[in-house]
This record gives sequence, C-alpha cells and structure tokens, in this order.
Amino acid sequence: MKKHNYSAGPCILPQEVFEKSAQAILDFNNSGLSILEISHRSKDFVAVMDEARALVLELLNLEGKGYEVLFLGGGASLEFLMVPYNLMKENGKAAYLDTGTWASGAIKEAKHFGETVVVASSKSENYNHIPKGYTIPADADYFHCTSNNTIFGTQMKSFPEVGIPVVCDMSSDIFSRVLDFSKFDIIYAGAQKNMGPAGTTLVVVKTEVLGKTGRTIPSMLDYQQHVAKESMYNTPPVFPVYASLLTLQWLKKLGGIAAIEKINEAKANLLYNEIDRNPLFKGTASKEDRSNMNVTFLLENEAHQEKFDAMWKAAGISGLAGHRSVGGYRASMYNALPIESIQVLVDVMQELEKNI
Repeated sequence: MKKHNYSAGPCILPQEVFEKSAQAILDFNNSGLSILEISHRSKDFVAVMDEARALVLELLNLEGKGYEVLFLGGGASLEFLMVPYNLMKENGKAAYLDTGTWASGAIKEAKHFGETVVVASSKSENYNHIPKGYTIPADADYFHCTSNNTIFGTQMKSFPEVGIPVVCDMSSDIFSRVLDFSKFDIIYAGAQKNMGPAGTTLVVVKTEVLGKTGRTIPSMLDYQQHVAKESMYNTPPVFPVYASLLTLQWLKKLGGIAAIEKINEAKANLLYNEIDRNPLFKGTASKEDRSNMNVTFLLENEAHQEKFDAMWKAAGISGLAGHRSVGGYRASMYNALPIESIQVLVDVMQELEKNI
C-alpha cells in the first residue's frame, strides 16, 4: 500500500528524486562510480554544486542582487551560532522574535555573543500564535525571526520593515510560497523539509552585511570563508547536495515557487476546512497564523483517539502524531506531498464522524 507521508522531517520528497538518487548511488553520470564515492573536486560534482547554487538564486528571484548560496553542514542549529558570530558586533546586540522551540534555540545561542533582545514571545500561550505590534531596536545589529514553526503549526504571514539586517530561519517553509526574498539579508534552512535529505543546510547570504563585527571568527564558522571557496571550504555533503539539486530541478519544472504555492494553499484549505467543519476536531494555532506546512489539531474528545489512530494507520497514513509539546496530531504537508494524500486524511476524519 502507498504510504501517505506526513512526517515533519526528514520527510517526503518527489518520487523522481528518489529514483534519480537511487540510480546515482549505483552509477553517477555513467562514470562507473557512485555519487557516494566520487571526489567533491571532480568535474561532475563541481557542476552539481554550481547548478544547485544557481538554481536557488533563480527560484528565489535573487540573481544579480548581491547574494551568495552556501550548502553547509551542522543543520539549522549550527546557524543559530554562525549568525551571531558573523553579524553581531563586539559589544553589540541583536533582536529576536520568539515564536517556538527553534526560535528559542537560536536565542539561547545568541546570548553567548552579546545582548540579545527578545522583542516579543508567544511562549506563555504555548506558541499558538505569532506576536504582533512589537518594536525592534533600531540600534540592533540584526533582527532574527523564524518564518514557520514546525512544532506549533504557526507561520509568519508578513515580516516587519526594519532598517537593520534581517535574518530568517526558513527551515520548514523554504520554497513553499512567494515572498520578496530580497527583504532578507540571511536566509537559512535545513534541507530535510522541502529541499532534500538531512545532511546539508542552505544558507543564502547578502555579502555586503558580512565582515563588520570586529570579531575573530573561526574559519569553519565564517561565512566569508565559505563564500570565497564557493561552498567548498571543506568537503561538502555530496549526496544531500545532489538530492537537493534534483528537488530544485523538480520544482523549477513544476513552475517554480508560484506554482507550488497554489498547490500548497489548496492542500491547506482542504484540511483546515475539514478541521473547522468536523465537530470531532479542533485546530491548535490561531486562525490568522495557521501554517500551510504544518497543520496541528486535536480531537475534541480523547476517548476517540484509539479508534482514529487505527483508522488513519489502516489508510496508509504515516507520521501524523503530534509533537509532545502540543499533543494531538500534526499533518506536515511539504511541497512533495500530493493533494490526494490530504484527501485520504480528510476521508478518514469524515468516516470517524459517521461512526461516532
């Protein structure tokens, strides 16, 4: 039976990416070598890295606007450290918006480098909404936000206009919706949601914001070092970069971010409409801040949990359990999840209603 993969990450990728990746593991580019064993300095892989970096800029509409693309290791969690190292001046300060677990993790790391101002937080209400109406200090070295909160199912629908560099962790909604990406000076994202397998992290950086901290930065944590070496300062994560390239090619062929945004909106509307209509369920996130990537919801009566769990598992649904911080259910609907899978879940929810 086909599995409908709602996992929050690592998560579903396009079928053609699996197929092409599998072939490359056996024989990459008819070289007689596996993608897992080729030199990262080989002509074949340098071409992969160059195309992947160029495609990122093309899809984000950032070509010729002063940005460089890096594929690094360490996950988005390492970027919690690299961002303040590269942007916070000695004796400086940074502004952070606290909207969830990963935003909180970024704040914790920034505090090692200097004054870290939390401009607003929704922690007291279990991160069920995105704070509004906050003030960002004009003398901060940068403002950091998290565009989508995987655990709590909230998503920033707009971003503040500020006169300082803006950094955004887009790990769980990168490439999913149209934004003016030129408003951001650094974007970072773990690959394992919308772009590829775990093992590489995308960083898109406007180079003019670098080199202004007065700090001595260890080479491996210095964006300028990685930019100078065209994302090959050390051996890059070859296979995750290749699989990410395949996913970016798939997205471009589909029509780019504008095309996938329409599909994602249709998927989210289908599921949210059922949650709001069906008396057995309720959403956990404020309606105006609901994520199109991660839908969090609960049963009104937990006595129905055993029956519902058995039904969705029998329907071939995988990865629907909610994070322990919220409980209930979390339907992660990344780019590659087809709308047919959402319909399967909706059908199960309606069947439960009939049987209660």
